[in-house]
Amino acid sequence: MSGVREYLKKVLLTITQERYPDIYITELNIQPDHLHLLVEIPPKYAVSTIVGYIKRTSSKLMRRKFTYLTRQPAMWSVGYFVSSVGINESTIRKYIRYQEKQDLGQVLL
Repeated sequence: MSGVREYLKKVLLTITQERYPDIYITELNIQPDHLHLLVEIPPKYAVSTIVGYIKRTSSKLMRRKFTYLTRQPAMWSVGYFVSSVGINESTIRKYIRYQEKQDLGQVLL
């Protein structure tokens, strides 16, 4: 699983910079069944366009590299959650960074 996780991380960081060099993934946490991203997207882009591009392109590259994923009907779910970040950015960063440990009851606050 760690090979898949590391490759997905590389893919996510690379594809956004290649197509949209002014978009930055500033926090990333990949779980076995979902992921969390903190992304800086300039207002000139529609969030739905960026999310669609990330999901579509990462799915294509992941299925190419890991052929067993082609047997799955979908790599990503249909929807996504988006929220703008303001003064609580540090709280959101911590949530993303420690979310897995928090789910397992291992985070010490």
